[in-house]
Amino acid sequence: MEETQNETTPEEVVEEVVTPATEVESTSKDMPFVSKLDNMDNLRPGMTIRVHETIKDTNSRGEERERTQIFEGLIIAMRGNGISRTMTIRKVSKGFGVEKIYPINSPIISKLELVKTAKVRRANLSYVRGTKRRFKRKLKETWK
Repeated sequence: MEETQNETTPEEVVEEVVTPATEVESTSKDMPFVSKLDNMDNLRPGMTIRVHETIKDTNSRGEERERTQIFEGLIIAMRGNGISRTMTIRKVSKGFGVEKIYPINSPIISKLELVKTAKVRRANLSYVRGTKRRFKRKLKETWK
């Protein structure tokens, strides 16, 4: 009977370098909104936030460039739930009121920063718009 040798010589052993797969990096590249959704459940009307919005521009030559534009304003309403949740943000620019509605899961939004919060007792702050009469009282800030 022949004996088979299962022993390997040191020349035959090849060390395989196994790098651990970084799942966090791969998911953040595939889904850019994952990192900004960590604490988005605590967004409430009355908070002043900065929205970093990624904008793609094309110039007259046809070249595309990407830039980040910041929109800072007061959250006056939150609508929907889950992945289709939206927020209405209002700011006054040069005497004119500007409102934008952002879906929270939009890939356009690169970052959300909390600036300050105000104490409010309503879920919809449409009275801040002041279309019929101006809202004169300043909202009471609880955190800067």
